[in-house]
Amino acid sequence: MFGKKEKTNKPESFMKRLRSRLNRGDNWLSYDLLNLLPGGKIDEDVLEELESLLVMADVGVPTTELIIEDLRKSLARNELKDLDALRAGLERALLSILQPVEQALTIEKSDSPFVIFMVGVNGAGKTTTIGKLARRFQDDGYSVMLAAGDTFRAAAVEQLQAWGEQNNVPVIAQQSGADPAAVIFDAWQAAKARNIDILLVDTAGRLQSQSGLMDELAKMKRVVARHDEAAPHEVMLVLDSSQGQNALVQAEKFHETLGLTGITVTKLDGGSKGGILFAIANRLGIPVRFIGIGEALDDMQPFRAEEFVAALLAPNAKDQA
Repeated sequence: MFGKKEKTNKPESFMKRLRSRLNRGDNWLSYDLLNLLPGGKIDEDVLEELESLLVMADVGVPTTELIIEDLRKSLARNELKDLDALRAGLERALLSILQPVEQALTIEKSDSPFVIFMVGVNGAGKTTTIGKLARRFQDDGYSVMLAAGDTFRAAAVEQLQAWGEQNNVPVIAQQSGADPAAVIFDAWQAAKARNIDILLVDTAGRLQSQSGLMDELAKMKRVVARHDEAAPHEVMLVLDSSQGQNALVQAEKFHETLGLTGITVTKLDGGSKGGILFAIANRLGIPVRFIGIGEALDDMQPFRAEEFVAALLAPNAKDQA
């Protein structure tokens, strides 16, 4: 069963990389928290300033209000007496939001392939995520097939085929401009005939405002469901964390159209401050399966709430100077 492995050295090294990349420059929690308390006193003014920082870090107004209200209650109980107490209170509030969505992707082997639809807008890192997942699944003992459902861009098919060659997994594709639903039809039949465990389906990078393309995704979902009423077993949205609140809008639209079952968040090593995870978790409650901080295969790991919050709150070199 995928997602049940205990921690190894890999997640530990990933944790270090996540912490260092989230703490580049003036990290929004560790650095700013220290500078919120020049006099060491925690009061309502400090909470209001923290509220502004959270909103600017893409946590969003509703989720920020939830966090601040939790801290305000602690302040009223005289529990926030110093910086360490504020950190602990903030950690508790953040974990209460993220822990419910920390849900590993589990895959049970059966007579039919486990179908995963990978969806998201252009540039989010969807095809790269597919390649990384294919390798991860293989390492866990599963057989994998890829389906090139993005028939609008020839480069998308070539990119997927390159990942297939790198991972030594078959790729089902048709000519550019083919009906994506027909590709999915062929891919499912091929996966079934070859006793493939997991069928990873690439899809065109949809802008969530393009209703026609979103409808086509829904059509692809219906086609595969004719083979297996439980399929697709996972509809995973790949989100670019640097998109800020627009990432939340994307998640809402894809969820409305397709019924998302999982999210992978990419590019946490870029300009992102990580706050959008809290907004999405609080608003939609969709499981966060993986997070990514770079291009290397081991730069994507299963999401762990405690590790993520610890990385956000960890003092950086500037804090400790």
